Amino acid sequence: MKSTKLVLRFATVGALVLALLVPLGMIRGVVHERERYREEAVQRVAEGKAGAQRLLGPVRVVPWTQERRVREADRDGSERMVVRTVRGFLLQAPGRLEIDGDLQPSERRVGLFRVPVYSWRARATARFAPFDLPDEPGRTYGAPYLAVGLSDVRGLVGTPTMTVEGRPLPLAGGTRALAASLPGVHAELAPAHGPGGGRLPALREVRLEAAIDGTRSLSVVPLADDNRIALASSWPHPSFGGRFLPNEREIGRDGFRAVWTLSSLATDAQGQLRRSSEGPIDALQVDLIDPVDVYTRVDRATKYGLLFVILTFVAFALFELIERLPIHPLQYLLVGLALAIFFLLLLGLSERIAFWKAYLVSAVACIGVQGMYLSGVLRSRLRAAGFSAMLTSLYGALYALLASEHNALLMGSLLLFGILAAIMWITRKVDWYALGHDAR
Repeated sequence: MKSTKLVLRFATVGALVLALLVPLGMIRGVVHERERYREEAVQRVAEGKAGAQRLLGPVRVVPWTQERRVREADRDGSERMVVRTVRGFLLQAPGRLEIDGDLQPSERRVGLFRVPVYSWRARATARFAPFDLPDEPGRTYGAPYLAVGLSDVRGLVGTPTMTVEGRPLPLAGGTRALAASLPGVHAELAPAHGPGGGRLPALREVRLEAAIDGTRSLSVVPLADDNRIALASSWPHPSFGGRFLPNEREIGRDGFRAVWTLSSLATDAQGQLRRSSEGPIDALQVDLIDPVDVYTRVDRATKYGLLFVILTFVAFALFELIERLPIHPLQYLLVGLALAIFFLLLLGLSERIAFWKAYLVSAVACIGVQGMYLSGVLRSRLRAAGFSAMLTSLYGALYALLASEHNALLMGSLLLFGILAAIMWITRKVDWYALGHDAR
Protein backbone atom coordinates (compact mmCIF):
# COMPACT_ATOMS: atom_id res chain seq x y z
CA MET A 1 0.00 0.00 0.00
CA LYS A 2 2.99 2.31 0.32
CA SER A 3 3.13 2.64 -3.44
CA THR A 4 -0.52 3.60 -3.98
CA LYS A 5 0.21 7.24 -4.69
CA LEU A 6 3.03 6.30 -7.03
CA VAL A 7 0.69 4.02 -8.96
CA LEU A 8 -1.91 6.77 -9.16
CA ARG A 9 0.76 9.12 -10.47
CA PHE A 10 1.67 6.78 -13.28
CA ALA A 11 -2.03 6.15 -13.95
CA THR A 12 -2.55 9.90 -14.35
CA VAL A 13 0.35 10.11 -16.78
CA GLY A 14 -1.09 7.14 -18.70
CA ALA A 15 -4.47 8.86 -18.90
CA LEU A 16 -2.79 11.97 -20.31
CA VAL A 17 -1.06 9.83 -22.93
CA LEU A 18 -4.40 8.38 -23.98
CA ALA A 19 -5.94 11.86 -24.05
CA LEU A 20 -3.21 13.03 -26.45
CA LEU A 21 -4.26 10.30 -28.89
CA VAL A 22 -7.18 12.59 -29.77
CA PRO A 23 -5.13 15.50 -31.21
CA LEU A 24 -2.69 13.05 -32.83
CA GLY A 25 -5.61 11.28 -34.50
CA MET A 26 -7.07 14.59 -35.66
CA ILE A 27 -3.73 15.54 -37.22
CA ARG A 28 -3.61 12.22 -39.08
CA GLY A 29 -7.13 12.98 -40.27
CA VAL A 30 -5.90 16.31 -41.66
CA VAL A 31 -3.07 14.49 -43.48
CA HIS A 32 -5.54 12.12 -45.14
CA GLU A 33 -7.82 15.03 -46.00
CA ARG A 34 -4.96 16.84 -47.75
CA GLU A 35 -4.21 13.61 -49.65
CA ARG A 36 -7.80 13.60 -50.88
CA TYR A 37 -7.47 17.21 -51.97
CA ARG A 38 -4.37 16.26 -53.95
CA GLU A 39 -6.23 13.44 -55.68
CA GLU A 40 -9.00 15.89 -56.51
CA ALA A 41 -6.35 18.16 -58.05
CA VAL A 42 -5.14 15.25 -60.19
CA GLN A 43 -8.72 14.58 -61.24
CA ARG A 44 -9.23 18.23 -62.18
CA VAL A 45 -6.14 18.18 -64.38
CA ALA A 46 -7.28 14.90 -65.95
CA GLU A 47 -10.71 16.35 -66.67
CA GLY A 48 -9.30 19.51 -68.22
CA LYS A 49 -6.38 17.99 -70.12
CA ALA A 50 -6.34 14.19 -70.44
CA GLY A 51 -6.23 11.39 -67.91
CA ALA A 52 -3.92 8.43 -67.56
CA GLN A 53 -3.40 6.96 -71.02
CA ARG A 54 -3.45 3.36 -72.25
CA LEU A 55 -2.40 2.54 -75.82
CA LEU A 56 -3.59 -0.65 -77.51
CA GLY A 57 -2.92 -1.73 -81.05
CA PRO A 58 -3.07 -1.32 -83.91
CA VAL A 59 -5.25 -4.38 -84.45
CA ARG A 60 -6.95 -5.51 -87.69
CA VAL A 61 -10.74 -5.85 -87.42
CA VAL A 62 -12.99 -7.56 -89.96
CA PRO A 63 -16.73 -6.97 -89.41
CA TRP A 64 -19.24 -9.49 -90.72
CA THR A 65 -22.95 -10.07 -90.97
CA GLN A 66 -24.61 -13.43 -91.26
CA GLU A 67 -28.18 -14.53 -91.92
CA ARG A 68 -29.27 -17.46 -89.82
CA ARG A 69 -32.48 -19.42 -89.87
CA VAL A 70 -33.74 -19.96 -86.37
CA ARG A 71 -36.87 -21.60 -84.97
CA GLU A 72 -39.10 -19.29 -82.91
CA ALA A 73 -42.40 -19.82 -81.13
CA ASP A 74 -45.47 -17.75 -82.06
CA ARG A 75 -47.91 -16.36 -79.56
CA ASP A 76 -50.21 -19.30 -80.09
CA GLY A 77 -47.40 -21.71 -79.23
CA SER A 78 -46.69 -22.90 -82.74
CA GLU A 79 -43.13 -22.79 -84.10
CA ARG A 80 -41.92 -21.27 -87.33
CA MET A 81 -38.60 -20.68 -89.04
CA VAL A 82 -37.41 -17.07 -89.32
CA VAL A 83 -34.28 -15.44 -90.74
CA ARG A 84 -32.25 -13.32 -88.36
CA THR A 85 -29.23 -11.15 -89.16
CA VAL A 86 -26.32 -11.58 -86.77
CA ARG A 87 -23.41 -9.16 -86.62
CA GLY A 88 -19.91 -9.78 -85.36
CA PHE A 89 -16.25 -9.22 -86.10
CA LEU A 90 -12.92 -11.00 -86.31
CA LEU A 91 -9.75 -9.67 -84.70
CA GLN A 92 -6.18 -10.13 -85.88
CA ALA A 93 -3.33 -9.08 -83.60
CA PRO A 94 -0.01 -8.05 -85.13
CA GLY A 95 2.71 -10.63 -85.52
CA ARG A 96 5.32 -8.04 -84.57
CA LEU A 97 4.80 -4.77 -82.70
CA GLU A 98 7.42 -2.15 -81.91
CA ILE A 99 6.49 0.93 -79.88
CA ASP A 100 8.81 3.66 -78.72
CA GLY A 101 8.83 7.37 -78.01
CA ASP A 102 9.86 10.03 -75.54
CA LEU A 103 7.72 11.23 -72.67
CA GLN A 104 8.23 14.95 -72.25
CA PRO A 105 7.21 15.67 -68.62
CA SER A 106 5.93 18.88 -67.06
CA GLU A 107 3.81 19.89 -64.09
CA ARG A 108 0.43 21.55 -63.68
CA ARG A 109 -0.35 23.46 -60.49
CA VAL A 110 -3.76 23.38 -58.85
CA GLY A 111 -3.52 25.58 -55.77
CA LEU A 112 -0.70 24.18 -53.64
CA PHE A 113 -0.62 20.88 -55.51
CA ARG A 114 1.66 19.97 -58.40
CA VAL A 115 0.41 17.33 -60.82
CA PRO A 116 2.87 15.62 -63.21
CA VAL A 117 1.71 15.50 -66.84
CA TYR A 118 3.44 14.44 -70.04
CA SER A 119 3.38 14.65 -73.81
CA TRP A 120 4.32 11.36 -75.46
CA ARG A 121 5.75 11.37 -78.98
CA ALA A 122 4.58 7.85 -79.78
CA ARG A 123 5.79 5.78 -82.71
CA ALA A 124 4.37 2.33 -83.41
CA THR A 125 5.27 -0.14 -86.16
CA ALA A 126 3.22 -3.29 -86.69
CA ARG A 127 3.37 -6.21 -89.09
CA PHE A 128 0.39 -8.43 -89.89
CA ALA A 129 0.53 -11.89 -91.44
CA PRO A 130 -2.04 -12.98 -94.07
CA PHE A 131 -5.40 -13.57 -92.43
CA ASP A 132 -7.76 -16.38 -93.47
CA LEU A 133 -11.48 -15.64 -93.25
CA PRO A 134 -13.67 -18.64 -92.41
CA ASP A 135 -16.12 -19.61 -95.16
CA GLU A 136 -19.44 -19.94 -93.37
CA PRO A 137 -22.86 -20.15 -95.04
CA GLY A 138 -24.71 -16.84 -95.15
CA ARG A 139 -21.78 -14.81 -93.83
CA THR A 140 -20.72 -11.60 -95.58
CA TYR A 141 -17.53 -9.79 -94.63
CA GLY A 142 -17.32 -6.03 -94.57
CA ALA A 143 -14.37 -3.74 -95.13
CA PRO A 144 -11.52 -4.50 -92.73
CA TYR A 145 -9.98 -1.66 -90.80
CA LEU A 146 -7.19 -0.95 -88.34
CA ALA A 147 -8.22 0.09 -84.84
CA VAL A 148 -6.02 1.82 -82.27
CA GLY A 149 -7.27 2.00 -78.71
CA LEU A 150 -6.56 5.06 -76.58
CA SER A 151 -8.20 5.44 -73.19
CA ASP A 152 -8.65 9.23 -73.45
CA VAL A 153 -8.75 10.50 -77.03
CA ARG A 154 -8.79 14.11 -75.78
CA GLY A 155 -5.06 13.63 -75.30
CA LEU A 156 -4.40 13.46 -79.06
CA VAL A 157 -2.49 16.59 -80.02
CA GLY A 158 -2.96 17.55 -83.66
CA THR A 159 -3.76 14.80 -86.13
CA PRO A 160 -1.98 11.46 -85.80
CA THR A 161 -0.69 9.85 -88.99
CA MET A 162 -0.97 6.23 -90.11
CA THR A 163 0.65 4.66 -93.14
CA VAL A 164 0.36 1.15 -94.60
CA GLU A 165 3.21 0.11 -96.87
CA GLY A 166 4.13 3.78 -97.06
CA ARG A 167 0.63 4.81 -98.17
CA PRO A 168 -1.12 7.26 -95.80
CA LEU A 169 -4.54 6.32 -94.49
CA PRO A 170 -7.05 8.82 -93.12
CA LEU A 171 -7.99 8.26 -89.49
CA ALA A 172 -11.51 8.58 -88.12
CA GLY A 173 -12.82 8.72 -84.58
CA GLY A 174 -13.98 5.63 -82.72
CA THR A 175 -13.14 1.96 -83.05
CA ARG A 176 -16.51 0.96 -84.55
CA ALA A 177 -17.19 -2.65 -83.55
CA LEU A 178 -14.96 -2.30 -80.49
CA ALA A 179 -16.40 1.04 -79.39
CA ALA A 180 -18.29 -0.40 -76.42
CA SER A 181 -15.07 -1.39 -74.66
CA LEU A 182 -12.27 0.38 -76.52
CA PRO A 183 -12.25 4.12 -77.29
CA GLY A 184 -9.78 5.28 -79.92
CA VAL A 185 -9.46 5.81 -83.68
CA HIS A 186 -9.58 3.65 -86.81
CA ALA A 187 -8.57 3.64 -90.49
CA GLU A 188 -10.31 1.80 -93.33
CA LEU A 189 -8.15 -0.68 -95.22
CA ALA A 190 -9.89 -2.00 -98.31
CA PRO A 191 -13.31 -2.51 -99.90
CA ALA A 192 -15.60 -5.20 -98.59
CA HIS A 193 -14.46 -8.73 -99.21
CA GLY A 194 -17.96 -9.87 -99.95
CA PRO A 195 -19.68 -13.18 -99.18
CA GLY A 196 -17.74 -16.32 -98.42
CA GLY A 197 -14.27 -16.75 -97.06
CA GLY A 198 -10.91 -15.80 -98.43
CA ARG A 199 -7.60 -14.44 -97.33
CA LEU A 200 -6.62 -10.90 -96.40
CA PRO A 201 -3.13 -9.94 -97.57
CA ALA A 202 -0.22 -9.41 -95.24
CA LEU A 203 0.52 -5.89 -94.02
CA ARG A 204 4.29 -5.72 -93.92
CA GLU A 205 4.51 -2.28 -92.35
CA VAL A 206 1.86 -0.31 -90.50
CA ARG A 207 3.25 2.87 -88.96
CA LEU A 208 1.51 5.15 -86.49
CA GLU A 209 2.87 8.44 -85.20
CA ALA A 210 0.98 10.50 -82.65
CA ALA A 211 1.52 13.12 -79.98
CA ILE A 212 -0.41 12.01 -76.89
CA ASP A 213 -0.92 14.07 -73.76
CA GLY A 214 -1.68 12.39 -70.45
CA THR A 215 -1.61 12.76 -66.68
CA ARG A 216 0.87 10.98 -64.45
CA SER A 217 0.49 7.45 -65.85
CA LEU A 218 1.03 5.70 -69.20
CA SER A 219 0.36 2.05 -70.00
CA VAL A 220 0.82 0.01 -73.17
CA VAL A 221 -0.84 -3.31 -74.05
CA PRO A 222 1.59 -5.89 -75.49
CA LEU A 223 -0.90 -7.20 -78.04
CA ALA A 224 1.31 -8.77 -80.70
CA ASP A 225 2.85 -12.21 -80.90
CA ASP A 226 6.23 -10.50 -80.51
CA ASN A 227 6.43 -7.13 -78.71
CA ARG A 228 9.24 -4.67 -78.14
CA ILE A 229 8.32 -1.51 -76.26
CA ALA A 230 10.85 1.20 -75.37
CA LEU A 231 10.01 4.31 -73.36
CA ALA A 232 12.32 7.17 -72.39
CA SER A 233 11.84 10.41 -70.47
CA SER A 234 13.75 13.14 -68.68
CA TRP A 235 11.64 12.46 -65.54
CA PRO A 236 14.14 11.02 -63.03
CA HIS A 237 11.65 9.22 -60.76
CA PRO A 238 9.61 6.61 -62.66
CA SER A 239 7.61 3.84 -61.05
CA PHE A 240 7.15 0.71 -63.17
CA GLY A 241 3.95 -1.21 -62.62
CA GLY A 242 1.24 -3.08 -64.45
CA ARG A 243 1.66 -6.76 -65.22
CA PHE A 244 5.23 -6.58 -66.51
CA LEU A 245 8.47 -5.02 -65.33
CA PRO A 246 11.01 -3.85 -67.94
CA ASN A 247 13.67 -6.26 -69.13
CA GLU A 248 16.15 -3.40 -69.33
CA ARG A 249 16.10 -0.07 -67.55
CA GLU A 250 18.40 2.82 -66.85
CA ILE A 251 17.47 5.48 -64.28
CA GLY A 252 19.54 8.55 -63.49
CA ARG A 253 19.38 12.24 -62.81
CA ASP A 254 18.80 12.93 -66.50
CA GLY A 255 15.79 10.61 -66.72
CA PHE A 256 15.10 7.00 -67.53
CA ARG A 257 14.94 4.54 -70.38
CA ALA A 258 13.12 1.21 -70.16
CA VAL A 259 12.66 -1.65 -72.64
CA TRP A 260 10.13 -4.48 -72.52
CA THR A 261 10.50 -7.56 -74.74
CA LEU A 262 7.44 -9.81 -74.53
CA SER A 263 5.82 -12.59 -76.51
CA SER A 264 2.20 -13.70 -76.61
CA LEU A 265 3.27 -16.73 -74.53
CA ALA A 266 3.75 -14.40 -71.55
CA THR A 267 0.41 -12.61 -71.79
CA ASP A 268 -3.19 -13.35 -72.68
CA ALA A 269 -3.79 -9.83 -73.98
CA GLN A 270 -5.15 -11.10 -77.30
CA GLY A 271 -7.70 -13.34 -75.61
CA GLN A 272 -8.56 -10.64 -73.11
CA LEU A 273 -9.25 -8.19 -75.94
CA ARG A 274 -11.68 -10.65 -77.50
CA ARG A 275 -13.29 -11.03 -74.06
CA SER A 276 -12.88 -7.36 -73.15
CA SER A 277 -16.19 -7.21 -71.33
CA GLU A 278 -14.92 -9.73 -68.77
CA GLY A 279 -12.15 -7.65 -67.22
CA PRO A 280 -8.98 -5.61 -67.70
CA ILE A 281 -6.32 -6.34 -70.31
CA ASP A 282 -2.70 -7.08 -69.41
CA ALA A 283 -0.53 -3.97 -69.78
CA LEU A 284 2.80 -2.56 -68.74
CA GLN A 285 2.77 0.78 -66.95
CA VAL A 286 4.98 3.74 -66.11
CA ASP A 287 4.00 6.31 -63.47
CA LEU A 288 5.67 9.70 -63.08
CA ILE A 289 5.83 9.96 -59.31
CA ASP A 290 7.02 12.51 -56.79
CA PRO A 291 9.92 10.85 -54.92
CA VAL A 292 9.22 12.95 -51.81
CA ASP A 293 5.54 12.35 -51.10
CA VAL A 294 5.09 14.74 -48.20
CA TYR A 295 1.75 13.27 -47.16
CA THR A 296 3.13 9.75 -46.95
CA ARG A 297 6.10 10.97 -44.93
CA VAL A 298 4.03 13.12 -42.56
CA ASP A 299 1.58 10.25 -42.08
CA ARG A 300 4.48 7.93 -41.24
CA ALA A 301 5.86 10.56 -38.86
CA THR A 302 2.55 10.87 -36.99
CA LYS A 303 2.63 7.13 -36.31
CA TYR A 304 5.64 7.82 -34.11
CA GLY A 305 3.86 10.69 -32.32
CA LEU A 306 2.63 8.50 -29.49
CA LEU A 307 6.17 7.20 -29.00
CA PHE A 308 7.41 10.79 -28.66
CA VAL A 309 4.80 11.53 -26.02
CA ILE A 310 5.45 8.35 -24.03
CA LEU A 311 9.22 8.82 -24.01
CA THR A 312 8.93 12.45 -22.96
CA PHE A 313 6.42 11.66 -20.20
CA VAL A 314 8.57 8.78 -18.94
CA ALA A 315 11.54 11.14 -18.73
CA PHE A 316 9.37 13.67 -16.87
CA ALA A 317 8.11 11.06 -14.44
CA LEU A 318 11.60 9.72 -13.70
CA PHE A 319 12.93 13.24 -13.21
CA GLU A 320 10.02 14.10 -10.94
CA LEU A 321 10.49 11.03 -8.75
CA ILE A 322 14.27 10.94 -8.62
CA GLU A 323 14.84 14.70 -8.20
CA ARG A 324 11.75 15.18 -5.99
CA LEU A 325 10.51 17.97 -8.29
CA PRO A 326 6.71 17.99 -8.63
CA ILE A 327 5.34 18.48 -12.16
CA HIS A 328 1.63 19.22 -12.51
CA PRO A 329 -0.47 17.06 -14.92
CA LEU A 330 -1.40 20.24 -16.82
CA GLN A 331 2.29 20.82 -17.49
CA TYR A 332 2.55 17.28 -18.84
CA LEU A 333 -0.41 18.02 -21.10
CA LEU A 334 1.00 21.28 -22.47
CA VAL A 335 4.32 19.63 -23.34
CA GLY A 336 2.43 16.76 -25.01
CA LEU A 337 0.37 19.19 -27.08
CA ALA A 338 3.56 20.94 -28.18
CA LEU A 339 4.86 17.58 -29.37
CA ALA A 340 1.63 16.99 -31.31
CA ILE A 341 1.66 20.46 -32.91
CA PHE A 342 5.04 19.60 -34.47
CA PHE A 343 3.34 17.25 -36.93
CA LEU A 344 0.76 19.86 -37.91
CA LEU A 345 3.52 22.41 -38.53
CA LEU A 346 5.42 19.83 -40.56
CA LEU A 347 2.38 19.19 -42.75
CA GLY A 348 1.68 22.85 -43.41
CA LEU A 349 5.27 23.81 -44.17
CA SER A 350 6.11 20.75 -46.30
CA GLU A 351 3.37 21.72 -48.77
CA ARG A 352 5.26 24.93 -49.52
CA ILE A 353 8.96 24.20 -49.03
CA ALA A 354 11.26 21.18 -49.29
CA PHE A 355 10.47 18.45 -46.78
CA TRP A 356 13.83 18.58 -45.01
CA LYS A 357 13.54 22.34 -44.60
CA ALA A 358 10.01 22.00 -43.25
CA TYR A 359 11.17 19.31 -40.82
CA LEU A 360 14.09 21.46 -39.62
CA VAL A 361 11.96 24.56 -39.09
CA SER A 362 9.20 22.63 -37.29
CA ALA A 363 11.66 20.79 -35.06
CA VAL A 364 13.59 23.95 -34.12
CA ALA A 365 10.35 25.81 -33.36
CA CYS A 366 8.93 23.05 -31.16
CA ILE A 367 12.21 22.34 -29.35
CA GLY A 368 12.68 26.05 -28.75
CA VAL A 369 9.24 26.64 -27.26
CA GLN A 370 9.49 23.53 -25.09
CA GLY A 371 12.99 24.48 -23.89
CA MET A 372 11.70 27.93 -22.91
CA TYR A 373 8.72 26.42 -21.07
CA LEU A 374 10.70 23.67 -19.36
CA SER A 375 13.24 26.14 -17.98
CA GLY A 376 10.42 27.38 -15.75
CA VAL A 377 8.82 24.02 -15.08
CA LEU A 378 12.09 22.35 -14.10
CA ARG A 379 13.40 25.52 -12.42
CA SER A 380 16.71 25.29 -14.20
CA ARG A 381 17.97 26.28 -17.62
CA LEU A 382 20.49 23.46 -17.46
CA ARG A 383 17.76 20.89 -16.92
CA ALA A 384 15.71 22.44 -19.73
CA ALA A 385 18.76 22.26 -21.99
CA GLY A 386 19.11 18.56 -21.15
CA PHE A 387 15.51 17.87 -22.11
CA SER A 388 15.92 19.94 -25.26
CA ALA A 389 18.94 17.82 -26.18
CA MET A 390 16.87 14.69 -25.61
CA LEU A 391 14.10 16.03 -27.87
CA THR A 392 16.67 16.97 -30.51
CA SER A 393 17.92 13.38 -30.48
CA LEU A 394 14.36 12.09 -30.86
CA TYR A 395 13.61 14.39 -33.79
CA GLY A 396 16.91 13.41 -35.40
CA ALA A 397 16.13 9.73 -34.98
CA LEU A 398 12.65 10.23 -36.45
CA TYR A 399 14.06 11.97 -39.52
CA ALA A 400 16.50 9.10 -40.00
CA LEU A 401 13.55 6.66 -39.87
CA LEU A 402 11.63 8.70 -42.46
CA ALA A 403 14.64 9.05 -44.76
CA SER A 404 15.50 5.34 -44.63
CA GLU A 405 12.21 3.75 -45.60
CA HIS A 406 13.62 0.28 -46.29
CA ASN A 407 15.47 0.13 -42.94
CA ALA A 408 12.78 1.85 -40.87
CA LEU A 409 11.73 -1.31 -39.01
CA LEU A 410 15.27 -2.25 -38.06
CA MET A 411 16.21 1.30 -37.06
CA GLY A 412 13.00 1.73 -35.06
CA SER A 413 13.57 -1.55 -33.23
CA LEU A 414 17.14 -0.59 -32.38
CA LEU A 415 16.00 2.84 -31.19
CA LEU A 416 13.37 1.40 -28.87
CA PHE A 417 15.81 -1.19 -27.55
CA GLY A 418 18.41 1.50 -26.88
CA ILE A 419 15.92 3.75 -25.08
CA LEU A 420 14.63 0.89 -22.94
CA ALA A 421 18.20 -0.13 -22.09
CA ALA A 422 19.03 3.47 -21.10
CA ILE A 423 15.97 3.70 -18.83
CA MET A 424 16.83 0.40 -17.19
CA TRP A 425 20.42 1.54 -16.67
CA ILE A 426 19.38 4.86 -15.12
CA THR A 427 16.84 3.25 -12.78
CA ARG A 428 18.78 0.10 -11.92
CA LYS A 429 19.53 1.29 -8.37
CA VAL A 430 16.25 3.11 -7.70
CA ASP A 431 14.38 1.92 -4.60
CA TRP A 432 10.81 2.14 -5.88
CA TYR A 433 9.32 1.27 -2.48
CA ALA A 434 11.22 4.13 -0.93
CA LEU A 435 10.00 6.47 -3.65
CA GLY A 436 6.48 5.28 -3.10
CA HIS A 437 6.79 5.90 0.65
CA ASP A 438 8.18 9.41 0.05
CA ALA A 439 5.40 10.13 -2.44
CA ARG A 440 2.87 9.55 0.36
